[in-house]
Parts: sequence; structure tokens; C-alpha cells
Amino acid sequence: MDIFNNLWSIVKTIQFRDVVDIFAIALLIFGLFKLIRETRAVQLLKGLLLLLVVYILSSLFNLVMLSSLLRSFFEASVVIIAVIFQPEIRKALEQVGRTKNWKKYFRIFSDYGKNDEWEKAVKKSIVDVADTSVIFSRSRTGALLVFERETMLSDIASTGTVVDAVTSVALFGNIFFNKAPLHDGASIIRDGKLFAAGCILPLTSNKNVDINLGTRHRAALGISEQSDAVVLVVSEETGVISLAVGGELTRDYTRETLIKKLNELLLDEVVEEEGKNRMFRKGRKKK
Repeated sequence: MDIFNNLWSIVKTIQFRDVVDIFAIALLIFGLFKLIRETRAVQLLKGLLLLLVVYILSSLFNLVMLSSLLRSFFEASVVIIAVIFQPEIRKALEQVGRTKNWKKYFRIFSDYGKNDEWEKAVKKSIVDVADTSVIFSRSRTGALLVFERETMLSDIASTGTVVDAVTSVALFGNIFFNKAPLHDGASIIRDGKLFAAGCILPLTSNKNVDINLGTRHRAALGISEQSDAVVLVVSEETGVISLAVGGELTRDYTRETLIKKLNELLLDEVVEEEGKNRMFRKGRKKK
């Protein structure tokens, strides 16, 4: 009865904000476990839990030196966790930043938009890339093209050479010619223009990638994991045309299917959202 009375006295002090607080912490912990479930961080977390058990035992058995050492370790745990789990934390923050709901919200309440000139330039770049990909596929010429979307890739572009030119089949042919100085890197397309060439991309951290995939495909997956970019790869060995989006690779595109898919990824969603935003802004002006 004493235990029950003590529990009841605690329950009576709980307020609505305490319930919200507990729920928020539960969601945070669930999100953390979901994030690290299939990464190397799981093993690191097991190691930290083991150290915690050792610390509790050392305190119970009065092992002064060991418990003091572990206490100092856990006092600095915030910094240690930030260092150890840096890749996972960065990945989580990038995913939050790329959430479509946030983008839609900010677009609705801003006057920023994509104009008709931008849409024409993107459509032209899509057709140029598709035509180039077909030619490269037949000639077994390797290529790696990155379509920039919301996430800016200026840091990646700085590893190559800024071109800032209108796209064309001839231009792509010169860049990816096997004796050209920029053919080994990736080319970045920004707002329908070839922004930079010869850029170095990060390789994928996914250990379950098909072992038959080469460096180009691994680099395409890598940048698609770290950004919302759409990455096109033409295999030098097989001539297969592939797209990497969100860390997933789809293959065997033809010219028609490639144009359709790139239009969906680069144009359809933006045009649809911009149309809604224009209607929203007109409604506000009328009021």
C-alpha cells in the first residue's frame, strides 16, 4: 500500500506539459534508434552501454579509481557522443532539412519561385543529357552527371572546374572524352546550366551495395545519400544508363524513359508547388 500511495502521489503531480515532454523525448529516442539501427553506430552504442554497466558495478563494489575514471568519461559524454556519432547526426539533420513539408511551408510564405526561363533551361538540359547518354551508352563512354536540386553543391563544385555554360551534346562530349582532363570527375548541372566539371564526389557508406558496381556508381550513390541531387551514370563497361536518387539506384533507362523520369524529378513537383504558391499569393493580395 505504501508503494501504491507513493506512486499515486507522483501521478497526481503530473501535468499536461509533462505528458507532452515525455512524448517528445520518446519520439526523439525512437528516431535515434531508427537512425542508427542499420549503421556502425549500433556497435558504438553497445560499447557505451557496456561501459555504463561497468561503471555501475565499479560504484557498487567501491572500485574508486575505475569509477572515477568512468565518471569523468560520462561527464564529457555530450562531446564524446557528438564526435563518435558525427556522421549519423549530420545525416539526420540533412534529412530534416530536406523534408518536403518544410520546403512547401517556406515556399508558400515567400515570393521565391522558378520562372519560365528557368523551366526552359532545365527542359533543354534534360534533353541534352538524355541525347548524350544514348550516344555514350553506344560508344561505352563513362559519364557522371549531377542535377542539383534544393541542396547546394558548391563545396563539391569547388573540387572541380567552374564552367557555367549552356548545356549541349557537343559540350558533354568534349568533357567526357576519355583523353580530356575533366572526364574522370562528375559534372554538376545547376538551374539547367553546366555549372562545374571534373568534380570529386564522396563514395557511398552503404556496405550492402552490389560488389559489381564501380567507382562511378558508388560516387553517384554517395552524393545522393548526402543531398537531394539526381545523379545520372553511364557505365563505361556495359553502357547501362542509371539514376541515383536518395541512395537508391535504378537502371536500364532509354532516352524516352530517362527524359520522363528526369522531368518528374526536376520539374513536375516544382511546377506543381509553384502553381499552388501563385494561387495562394493571389488570394492574399485580393484580401
